[in-house]
Parts: sequence; structure tokens; C-alpha cells
Amino acid sequence: MDLVVVESPTKAKTLSKFLGKDFEVMATMGHIKDLPKSKLGVDIENNFKPDYVPVVKREDIISELIRQAKKAKKVFLASDPDREGEAISSHVKEILGKRANVFRISFHEITKDAVEEAVKNPRDVDENLVDAQTGRRVLDRLVGYELSPLLWKKVRRGLSAGRVQSVAVRLIVEKEREREAFKIEEFWEIYVSLKQSTPEVKSADTSGVFVFQLIKQEVKDKKRADEIAAELKKSNYTVAEVKKREVIKSSYPPFTTSTISQAGARLFGWSAKRTMRAAQKLYEEGLITYHRTDSFNISQGAIAKAREFIKKTYGEKYLPESPKYYKTTSKVAQEAHEAIRPTDVNKNPTSGVGLDSPEVKRLYDLIFRRFVACQMTASIYDETVIDVQAQPTRQVGSADTWRVYLLRASGQIMKFDGWRKLFPRDENSVVLPDVQINEPLQLIEVNPIQKFTEQPPRFNEASLIKMLEKLGIGRPSTYAPIISTIQIRNYVEKDEGVFKPTTIANAVIDFLIKNFPEELEYQFTADMEGDLDNIANGEKKWADTIKKFWGPFSKKVKTVTKEGKRVKIETEKLGRACPECNEGELVVRIGRFGKFISCSRFPDCKYTEKYLEKTGAKCPDCKKGDVIIKKSGRGRKFFGCSRYPDCKWASWRKPTS
Repeated sequence: MDLVVVESPTKAKTLSKFLGKDFEVMATMGHIKDLPKSKLGVDIENNFKPDYVPVVKREDIISELIRQAKKAKKVFLASDPDREGEAISSHVKEILGKRANVFRISFHEITKDAVEEAVKNPRDVDENLVDAQTGRRVLDRLVGYELSPLLWKKVRRGLSAGRVQSVAVRLIVEKEREREAFKIEEFWEIYVSLKQSTPEVKSADTSGVFVFQLIKQEVKDKKRADEIAAELKKSNYTVAEVKKREVIKSSYPPFTTSTISQAGARLFGWSAKRTMRAAQKLYEEGLITYHRTDSFNISQGAIAKAREFIKKTYGEKYLPESPKYYKTTSKVAQEAHEAIRPTDVNKNPTSGVGLDSPEVKRLYDLIFRRFVACQMTASIYDETVIDVQAQPTRQVGSADTWRVYLLRASGQIMKFDGWRKLFPRDENSVVLPDVQINEPLQLIEVNPIQKFTEQPPRFNEASLIKMLEKLGIGRPSTYAPIISTIQIRNYVEKDEGVFKPTTIANAVIDFLIKNFPEELEYQFTADMEGDLDNIANGEKKWADTIKKFWGPFSKKVKTVTKEGKRVKIETEKLGRACPECNEGELVVRIGRFGKFISCSRFPDCKYTEKYLEKTGAKCPDCKKGDVIIKKSGRGRKFFGCSRYPDCKWASWRKPTS
């Protein structure tokens, strides 16, 4: 009997289906060793050696693992094919002791062929990958254990800081300040409705009226808009130019961790954590390739099967002459990894593929269509752009003519759907008239519209992940944890799908930027991620990288501890006197479990009361209480009744009335 060790019970169950009776499969339930929670756990004087200890909750699993390993002929360590998985395998090997029959196997999809191939070609634990994970873990522990106590002294007790999380919070804070500094300005767009003079014109629009927009004119106020509108009402209109071309739109590449997280947020309104949880389930069920990847690479075998499927299902015209390949933009992507794709393109998502969860089915359908579409022919459109010249008539009593204005209309008509067959959308094709150059057009209406410039949009999950990836901050395995952590720690709030920084975030970021400007720089953080990648590639030693960072950082912490000025967190004043001391006023503060009301004289006065963030709706259950916004222990917002515990109504969805 051989023993196979994986992380999760679901993965173990999937492997057991095709490994047979000669294999016993065990799950570690994640990491079995980690740094201790009660102390630093890093020996700074001894080359930053980590003091990894068994995880308390895994002690029974560890005992069973040792017992089963003693009976096994061979032990195959089959944790996930990334740094975290390599570290888990390394820790299992350490616990099992010096045994000659322990092997590491890895695969990027949980299929019979992939696993059997891995078992035939075992290898040693990749110490470079383990070192990269160790380097990250030690680095994050040092930063957290040094900065967090400092924030307690200089900002507020109970705060914590993280090497990457703090930089993500900085992005959100700076975006909010950019919005606050933005000056909203008025501008006008002018549209002119025209039609051909000949009644027999052929048109898809039965009214024969088409809308053109004024271009190459900057109109900033109503006065100027009215002047131009007056001139356009007294103008002659002539077709100046007609441009026709064929537009080819290629399909999107297959998913990576970043793009699937963005798609989950954009299309389903899911958090990155929720998307990754569903993807994890699909991977462990053997339905998709490994979901933590930043590579667009696709195996030749998968491409061949996709092309065969397209030809059989949709026909020759949807199959390109040659396979399509996508260039990986990430500088550190491992080409040995693949993009996220179905393990078997013939497993139709509409059949449910044996999945119980509706959201997991939904994600599989999206991954399936995205993969198949990436190997299909392009969609083709006919595009027409018409420029019209508006020549105002001569002013009475004037020898000069008014200026000539240019108007434009454009439209596209799909003539072949291609990959869009799998991603149809409501495309209101704009069919323009068949006009000739110098043809006169008849004025119907001039319509000036007042508009205002808009503030830069706040980050949502999709745009934040996109920005982190663009800056080189974080990696496929860290995007979801970063976003979850900054919400749990009350640095940001998610409101209507977008992130707003809290007053705590503003205070912390101001303090960190002032005292640790280099460590909070985006490029510095990206370079550190690059160093960890170099460690994984065997190009650097992890202890040397930590040493280079630790020297200047630790000195700075000591200096700031002595000389740094305390930062005051701005509080929202409620305009009510404290009912207990009658000296202070009530303010809104943010604690571990969200907002609460306290006296401004805290800690001299310890009066507190609940903060009720009302939505304006009445409780749909008791009809008496107000629907208020609450926060779970994990930082997720939900809605509840203000009369709790008398009324226990609660919902993740906001009532409509």
C-alpha cells in the first residue's frame, strides 16, 4: 500500500476515485506547521531561522500521518503545485523523518492521466520554492510584529500592519483623496438630428433620422452652447467624408487568477475570496486546471481537444486555420503552469457535471466558455463613420461667413459572430444611411446637453486586483487574502461594491508614509515580490534578502518609536453631549467589530453605545424596527433589525422597501 498526502478532503476523494485500492489518500487540512502565534518565532541572530511548530489543531492528523507512513511502501507528497503546496510537502517530510521512500509529485490538473504520470515521475521537494515561501512568511512576520506595536503606541491600540496589505490600503486612500481634490467642471455636448433629403432612402431606421455629434469643439458653458446651437439651426449640412471598414475583434485569452477574480466581481458581484473558493472546489473535483496561475499558457493537447470540440459543435467556420496562442504579460509567470481551463472540454457545463452548488456550476460555465472561445475565430463587424460639415448661412449685414462645424456619427453591424457565439450580448447595431460625399442632409433638430466631469471611480474588487497586478504587488495566491484582510481589519469598507477608506486607514497611511516612505512605495513592494520570485528560481538566498531589508527597517522602527509623533484619528461628531459625563460629546469610532459610539473624552469617560447605520427601510419581519447595516466577525456586511435580540431578522441582501 502506498500513501498519498494532499491538503483537502475533497482533493483526497477525487484522487481516490482513480488511484485504486493500492493507494491510501490522506488530507493534512492545510498547513501542519507554522510560526507560533504567541511570539515572534524568528531567530534574528541566527540568520532569521524560523521556529516552525506543529499546528495545534492538526496534532491528531500528524499522529495519523506518521502511523500510516510507517505502513506504506512509498509516500507521495501531492500538495498543490505552488510555493504554499511545496512548503506543506516539506513540513510533512520533516515530520515523517529521514525516510528513503518519501517522494514529491505535482500536477496541474487532477485527472487520471496527470496523476499517473506524476506518480511515474516523482521528484524531491523543491527547496527553492520552499525557501521562497519561508522568505515571504518570515518577512511578513517581521513587518507585522514590528509595525503593529508601533501603531498601537502612535495611532491606536489593536491596530495591525502588513507588508502588502498596507500598500493596498494606500491605493484606496490615495484614490479617495484624488476624488476629493477633483474639481467638477461643466461641459456641453451638442447633438444634431439629420435625415436625407430624398424620401426613397433605404434605411433600417423607419423614421430616416440619424443623430450626429459635434466634434473638435470644446464647449464649457451654456452661453457658448446656445451660440453654437443657434448657428447650427441656420446651417446647411453636407456629407464631408464616409469611411467604411471591416473590424475584427479577437477573443479574450483564457483565465488567470487575476482575470477570473475580476470577472467574478464584474459579472457576478462576487468577492475575490468567493470566486477562489468556487474555483478551489472545481480544481479539487478534477474539473479545471490549477486556479492559482498568472500564465496564459495552454498545453498542446488541450488546444487540440478544444479545436476538435469547436469543429464538431459549431462547424468549420468557427475554427481558425491554426491554433491561437496568448502572450503571458506577467514577468514572473511560470510557463510550466497553464491558464485556468477545463480538464475535459467534453464535460458540458449545461449538464451540471455532477456539481451540487449553483455558484460552482456558474463559474465552471464561465471558465468553459472562456476557454473554448479563446480558440474560436474572431467576430467580424462592418463599421461606418460619416463626417458631416455644417456651414452656417451668411449673417445679415456681414461680409463674413460663420465658422464651419464638423459632426460625426459611427455605427457597427455584426456580420459574423465568431467567438461571440459563446458570449452573446445585446448589441444595438447603429445602421447609418447610405450617403455619398457632398450629399446634402436636412436638419431636424439641434440638442445641446449639459454634462459634468466625473470624479475618478473608486476601486472595486476587479479594478483593485487589476491595479495590484499592474504594479507587480501580490501574486495569484495572495489577491483574495489581501482584499479580505483589509476589510476585516476595518481599514476599508465596501459600499455598493466599491471600497472607501475608514478614518483609521487615513491616519495609519499618513503615519506610515511619513515615517516609512520607502517601505510604503509601490515599486519597493514590487521589487520585494521580485526578490521572492528570484528565490523561487534559485537566483537568490532568502536569508540574504531578509537581512538586506531588516537592517535599515529595524533601525527605522527604533527611531520612529522614540521620535515619531502620535497621529490623531479623525472622528465623526454627532452633535450630542455625552449622557454620562456631560463634558464630552458623542463621536463615532471604529472598533474590532465595526463602528460604535463613545465619548470624545475616552479613556477618561468610558461611555459607549451601539452605532446604528440605518438604510431607510423598515424591518420586513416585525415592521417596527429599522433595517441597519451590521458587520460579521469576518468583516462582511449584512442587514439586520435594530430591535435585535427582540427581532432576529437578518439578511445578506438589502430590502427594497
